[in-house]
Amino acid sequence: MEEKKEIRSHSCLMSNRNSVALTGVREVVSFDENQVIMDTDLGLLTIKGKDLHVSRLTVEKGEVDVDGTVDQLAYSSNEAYRKEGQSLLARLFR
Repeated sequence: MEEKKEIRSHSCLMSNRNSVALTGVREVVSFDENQVIMDTDLGLLTIKGKDLHVSRLTVEKGEVDVDGTVDQLAYSSNEAYRKEGQSLLARLFR
């Protein structure tokens, strides 16, 4: 039987385009200095910008802070990602 995860409250607070505080994050899928992709309870969230850093990650609480110059925030469906059953990083290193 498939285990269902509880949907947590999701919030995104951006300050001055250089700091983003998020809740409701299940996993940081990938990140580099130009892009951070995370699986949230409401879809995949992609943050694009410059000099991006994941400055805080609390997996148990689903909280993530990203610092740097934010140029774009975009949500997309996470259904295909979740059907794979594993993270993007795990697929890359098979």
